[in-house]
Amino acid sequence: MKLQIISILLAMSLPAVAASQGTDKYQCSYGDMQRRVEIAHEPGVEVPCSVHYFKDTEMPGEQQVLWSADSDPTYCRSKAIELVAKLEGWGWDCTSGTAAEEDVVEEAEAAEPEEMLGDPDAAEAAEPEQ
Repeated sequence: MKLQIISILLAMSLPAVAASQGTDKYQCSYGDMQRRVEIAHEPGVEVPCSVHYFKDTEMPGEQQVLWSADSDPTYCRSKAIELVAKLEGWGWDCTSGTAAEEDVVEEAEAAEPEEMLGDPDAAEAAEPEQ
């Protein structure tokens, strides 16, 4: 239930964040490991879109498409922000291009701390299949 409420709140705040920001990329690090989360879409439109996940240090040049949407303009951004929040909850240090987006991620972490706990290796097991 908490996850649904957070998702709804994130979706409601995302249009303002999307309008104020110019990046759809997040860079995360944990020790020597690097991860990237990117939202791919055509310039100037929000859909269709897809969320790409890169394990830059372990699998350079490879990517996973975790989610995609054809009609919901908030879906990809919401899923990317949720993933970044989970990574940060597992101890990863993630950055994006704007402070507004980082605030949304921090709010999601604060609202759901018990589900954010875990170790970075568990993140790999919890990731959705392609």
